[in-house]
Formats: sequence, C-alpha cells, structure tokens
Amino acid sequence: MKAFRQCLIYLPLLLSCSLLSACNAQNNQTTTANSLINQTYQTQKVATFDEPWAMAELADGRLLITERRGALKLFDPSTLKSIEILGLPEVAYGGQGGLGDIVLHPDFANNHQIYLSYAETGKGGYGAVVIRGELNLQEKNPRIINIKRIWEQVPKVSGQGHYAHRMIFAKDGKLWISSGERQKFDPAQDMNSNLGKVLRLNDDGTVVADHPFTQQGEIAKQVWSLGHRNPLGMAFDAKDQLWVVEMGPKGGDELNLIKKGENYGYPIVSNGDHYSGKSIPDHATRPEFKAPEISWTPVISPSSLVFYQDELFPKWNHKALIGGLSSEAIIVVDTESKPVREVQRLNMQQRIRDIHPAHNGSIWVLEDGKNAGLLRLLPK
Repeated sequence: MKAFRQCLIYLPLLLSCSLLSACNAQNNQTTTANSLINQTYQTQKVATFDEPWAMAELADGRLLITERRGALKLFDPSTLKSIEILGLPEVAYGGQGGLGDIVLHPDFANNHQIYLSYAETGKGGYGAVVIRGELNLQEKNPRIINIKRIWEQVPKVSGQGHYAHRMIFAKDGKLWISSGERQKFDPAQDMNSNLGKVLRLNDDGTVVADHPFTQQGEIAKQVWSLGHRNPLGMAFDAKDQLWVVEMGPKGGDELNLIKKGENYGYPIVSNGDHYSGKSIPDHATRPEFKAPEISWTPVISPSSLVFYQDELFPKWNHKALIGGLSSEAIIVVDTESKPVREVQRLNMQQRIRDIHPAHNGSIWVLEDGKNAGLLRLLPK
C-alpha cells in the first residue's frame, strides 16, 4: 500500500517534469554537522511565482498561492496551469508589505470561505488587515465575493516592516492571528494596541469570551499572549499545542510554546540585541517573562512553521519544520525532546518563504523573492 501511495504521488510530477524543463530533481541532503537525524529526500521544482508569500491546498490538490504585489493564483500541479483569482482588494506593496497569508475556513467544503491577510494604508500609516470572502470557482474566471473585513492592526504606524499577519484555525474553529510589533518596540507591551501579540478570535472576527485580558479594554479582549516581535509562523502540534516562531533582533530568533496570558518579554528581554548595538537583557535575567523553548544565534530568519504529521518522511513525523530566509534552509526541530532541539537542517540554497505538507504526505515549499520556485519534497 505504501509503494502504491508513493506511485500516486509521483505520477502527476512525472507529467510536470515532462512539461517543465526547469523541473530538475536534486538530492538536497545537506545537514548541519551536529544533526541528530538524516531524513533523506529529493527536491523537484514544479513552477515559478513572483514574490509568493503563502499557500493553501484545496481538497483536489490544487494550490492557492498569494503573491505580495496583490495577486492570488490558483495552480494545478497536474497540468502546471495557473490562473489569477479576481476580486481582491488593493494592497500596500512595499518593504515587507503586500498580500500575505491565506487559510481556508474549517468548513470550506460547504461555505467556500477563505481568509486573506494583507497590508493597507490609512490614517497614521500602514497596518495589516484580515478579510474573509467566498471563493467562487464555478466561473471561467474565478473570483472572491462577499468580502468582509474582520480584523486590523491597531494603530496604523509609519514604516512597512514586521506585519507578521500569519493565520491558522484551531480544531475548535477559532481563528488565530500573529501580529508583529511593526519595528516600534513598545507596542508589544501596550494593551491598548494589538501589535506584538498573538490573537484568538471567532471565525467572524468577534472576540472570544474566555480571554485573559478582557478587563483591560476592547483591544485587549483580542489578546492571548504578548511581548512578541515578528511572529512569522504558527502551527499546532499533534497535542493541539500552539507554537510560534518569530524573528529576533540581532540574534535571538525564537520558537515559543504559546500559553494563555503569558508575556514573552519583547522588547524588555531578548536573546539578541538591537541592530544599533545596544544590548537587550537576556531572558534569563527576567524569569517573569516566558523564555523561548529554543533560540538561534546566528539567526535562521524564520518565515513559516508547520508540523509534519505523516509517514512518507518517517524521521520528520511530529517534527516542526521552519522555513529559513537568510539561512536558506528548512530547519527541523524536535519539540518533544527535553530540551527542545534542532535535529536536522536542509540546505535549500534559496530563501524559503512558506512550507505546506500536502494531503498525500509530500511537502510543498515556496522560495522567496522574484522568480521564486514552487518546490516539492519527495522521498528519495
């Protein structure tokens, strides 16, 4: 059965390779010198996109892929054809801003709702927004209809960095959003702002009653945890625990286990320092703030986070996979070990923007930047 399953995975890719000359299999098995596992794999390039940021997979295997300039593409891996979804709002492209994350509603099969995050301009500067709408795939030119704005960063500020705006649904149907501190430091500790926070909302954007800061104002009602810098990846493990990976300043990238009401300390503490050279006290100096489960100096520049939960790559099963930008890597972390530790590093030789385990056990990977590859990791 396992061999038959792997054949099903390879068939569309064999067609893809015959149609796309750039589809070259590579044996990317480079790991760090202190790797504890060596899961083998091969990489196949399937398509190219312009500054892709995130992806979601439909039940039939087609992918929805966001591009930062404001395009949403529907890509069919079996034909290599890509079409643009119509009806998207205008985005504020520039810096780290533009069209960002995409997730499907848990009941997408019935309500056809998708969620998009993006940067916009407004009074005070720039900020991230989350919308939901219905994806109509029945027309020749698919489009998003019935768009509703359900969340925004408060306040809008100058600059176009650290939006974060990753999203994920929990099994109970609640929507989680990561909100960066927009390179403004202090808002991460300000309960009148939702910057530098991890938020939990109902699927329509309304607040949830059982939150830890409900007595501290309307904005604080959204907040589950605070003291975050630029949380660019969120994922639930097999025990339904939420993990967040975030960029530190100069050093100190973090993987955090998110707990209700906890303060993760930024900018008061960090295992890195300011880019100006000014020192920031380490987490160990302030035990009242929750320390990361693991941190990296030199940095990995994390972009995304998933937990792999399948047998196609047995050594990665139940491991966290982190996309790395400046590290040009996929970092594999064992979150069940004590202490949490990195166990393998895949040398991808390109900045990695997003990772998505496919329904069939293979792994989709998006490179970062212009002419960025859509890759597929397969067993070797």
